[in-house]
Amino acid sequence: MRRHAPAAARNRDPIAAVLAEELPASGHVLEIASGSGEHCAFFAGRFPGLIWQPSDPDADALASIADWCAGLANVRPPLEIDAASAAFPAADAILCVNMVHISPWEATLGLLAGAGRALGPGAPLILYGPYFRDTVETAPSNLAFDIDLRSRNPAWGLRHLEEVDHEAMAREFEPARLVEMPANNITRVYRKGRGA
Repeated sequence: MRRHAPAAARNRDPIAAVLAEELPASGHVLEIASGSGEHCAFFAGRFPGLIWQPSDPDADALASIADWCAGLANVRPPLEIDAASAAFPAADAILCVNMVHISPWEATLGLLAGAGRALGPGAPLILYGPYFRDTVETAPSNLAFDIDLRSRNPAWGLRHLEEVDHEAMAREFEPARLVEMPANNITRVYRKGRGA
């Protein structure tokens, strides 16, 4: 039942360092595309004052999430959520790790739309993963990763951060922070507009 994502052990501490600066002290965090559940279990331990709501559209992933998070008092049972559907429960923050490039573009648009409805003014939407950036030379490893992803599914692939920013701003999110992360990844923090 329990899955393992090798990257989770490598990136969880750097991501947690950013979350410590961006998440509220209390409230509900919705994780979209929780995958194996390892991140949710780890972050729930690091941030016990928050209630964590993991989710994923895949039944095997939901079983793995439930296994990883069993016994954690501040983690709710995982929800079956397809990011493209944009039907999200209300939250005080939304986290999405490594989904944008391993899903169709419609999932990213759904993520932004759903976050726009689920979050209140000033709340963070936090994305982690590899991106193309207009002003930064793409690392050879990311170029190879993009080719590999598209060979597996033509609808997948690294996205241009500027395009994601454009779609986020169209839904009244403001790019608040960009953090360079290990292995040529970034964390992008958006904040819901106060007038939204």
